[in-house]
Amino acid sequence: MNLNPSRNIEVCLTPALLPFCLSNTPLIVVVVDILRATTSICTAFDYGVKAIFPVAGLHEAKAMKRKGYKVAAEREGVILDFADYGNSAFNFMNENIKGETIVYSTTNGTQTIGLAAQKGVVVIGAFSNITALTEALKCWQGNVMILCSGWKNRFNLEDTLFAGAVAKRLLAESGYTTHDDATNGAIELWNANCDNIPGFLANAEHRERLRRLKLDDVIDYSFTQDTCQSVPIMHNHLLIDGRRIGFPAAFEIQSQNKL
Repeated sequence: MNLNPSRNIEVCLTPALLPFCLSNTPLIVVVVDILRATTSICTAFDYGVKAIFPVAGLHEAKAMKRKGYKVAAEREGVILDFADYGNSAFNFMNENIKGETIVYSTTNGTQTIGLAAQKGVVVIGAFSNITALTEALKCWQGNVMILCSGWKNRFNLEDTLFAGAVAKRLLAESGYTTHDDATNGAIELWNANCDNIPGFLANAEHRERLRRLKLDDVIDYSFTQDTCQSVPIMHNHLLIDGRRIGFPAAFEIQSQNKL
């Protein structure tokens, strides 16, 4: 049962909870993986990548590499030996990606994107594009689910904090409603910590993991708002920059494809 058939917001705290979520179509699923996949995807589009092909498995990523595609791939935070790029936003801040279609495979984020595509229209969210994202979502007349990638189906702080920030903006400005404890809890987490995001997330599990691997140079950037203007959206199995189509047209086209 859809609690509000027009404009309901729901937060799904991990991909493992996706089968139990209530939101029905028409539905936009905002996929979030702050450290680091969705932050990197937004950055790649702002630096001119043409499209990103997210794949869950390494076998498919290697097959695409043999076909001549550039590949960004990591597991457990570490770039893989066959990959051209890792999973840091800094990897995509260069002219070499302009106009390219990049195959992308990560530990959590790309698998979450695949699950989300079975549920609704997929868009990509991060602190880096939070204002562009929420402005685009205001054009949408259906439901919104914010799907946190977490870490291997476990809850994490950074994705939930971001979900609360987006939900608060939409509830305040756009006529959305919520009847969801996860959404209200995420908003409370945001309200309590929005003035000191780095301090609150200093001991976040994945931040500690990246620090141990000496991959934590991108963390401050990942928590910085509005460094990007792109709103990536899934179109024919590829992520493209929704600005190429425009909103709400991009949402409407993809929603029709889901019917």
